[in-house]
Amino acid sequence: MSQYLLPIAYTLFIWWFSTGVILYLNGLPRWTFKWTMGGTTFVLLMALVGLGATRDDTRITGAYLAFTFGLLVWAWQEVAFLLGYVTGPRRIECPADSTGWRRARYAFMAVMHHELGLVMLGAAVLAATWGGTNQTGMWTFLILWVMRQSAKLNVFLGVRNLNEGFLPDHLKYLQTYFTRRPMNRLFPISVISSTLVAALIWQEANLADNNAFEITALTFAATLLTLAVLEHWFLVLPLPFETLWNWGLRSRKPDHPGASPVESVESRLPALPVVVDDASRPDSTVMKSVRSGIGSCISY
Repeated sequence: MSQYLLPIAYTLFIWWFSTGVILYLNGLPRWTFKWTMGGTTFVLLMALVGLGATRDDTRITGAYLAFTFGLLVWAWQEVAFLLGYVTGPRRIECPADSTGWRRARYAFMAVMHHELGLVMLGAAVLAATWGGTNQTGMWTFLILWVMRQSAKLNVFLGVRNLNEGFLPDHLKYLQTYFTRRPMNRLFPISVISSTLVAALIWQEANLADNNAFEITALTFAATLLTLAVLEHWFLVLPLPFETLWNWGLRSRKPDHPGASPVESVESRLPALPVVVDDASRPDSTVMKSVRSGIGSCISY
């Protein structure tokens, strides 16, 4: 039983803790950004070396190490994006009158460098693990990549919680590329398909003939994908999930004594020029939850 419980507990802790650390680093003064970026770049290089060193390690520890290295590679792009170093050539608000493919093109330009960075990181992970018997790190990065793309599309097409409370000041213009509505047509497809895949991986992990390494590696993948599905639900459920990471927002100074980190961030936000589905506006109670929208790490 510990072969399942320990990887699940480890994944849950890393998911929660790493998200909070990234939020904390992103809330520090801007003069610290270059040091944060330099440190995470060093960690990225070490993680890629580690993936190469563990690609044929089929011990349980090999699965843990490869999973951790895959997450560290992913963390680099999270930090690079939120600090504003790797975003896109378009760093202005979306024109209010843009719709359809024009708006989609503007949105892509706003994150184009980020998307290209993901492709390059994916290629680096593939090269580091190529031909190895331990593909835990590669599957970790792939799951995060696919589910992140799904989350981005859903936020663009429209969800209830836009996570704008976690965006730093220098990325506030990205809010104008979001759409607020209770749900969009892609959301059920995203959730159902990823849930089915997660169920298949859980089933494979429970097969009696799997060895300890396979059970550990598959449990990591199944848990991570399950958490990604949960994060998709965070986008539409009117609940205060942000309390999970309040500690990570303490680096953002409050505007008034006694203000919570989330309140201080929201008090600095301008009126959001996001697209709103007028036919399905949330009521005032829901809107209070929406304004404290959840962000996550690994997360979106």
